[in-house]
Amino acid sequence: MPKSVTIFTTNTCGYCSMVKKYLSNKGVSYKEVNLDDEPQRQQEALALSGVLTVPVTVVEKTDDSREVIVGYNLAKLAPAIA
Repeated sequence: MPKSVTIFTTNTCGYCSMVKKYLSNKGVSYKEVNLDDEPQRQQEALALSGVLTVPVTVVEKTDDSREVIVGYNLAKLAPAIA
C-alpha cells in the first residue's frame, strides 16, 4: 500500500471521478485537491506532471519515492498502489 495518494481534480472531470472510484473500490484512501476550489495549486500540478490536464494522481510510496500518473491510466495506477 502507498504511504499517501493525492489526486488533482476539477469539478467537471469525468476521468477524475473514475480514478477516485477505482481507488475507493481498492480500499486506497486519498487526498483530493480540487483545482476549481484551489486554483493557486495549478502550478503545483503542472510542476509534478508537466501537463495542464487532470486528473494528476501522485502516489507516494513507503520508500518516499513518488509516481505521478496523468489521466485515467490503470496500467500505471494499479501497480503504483499495489
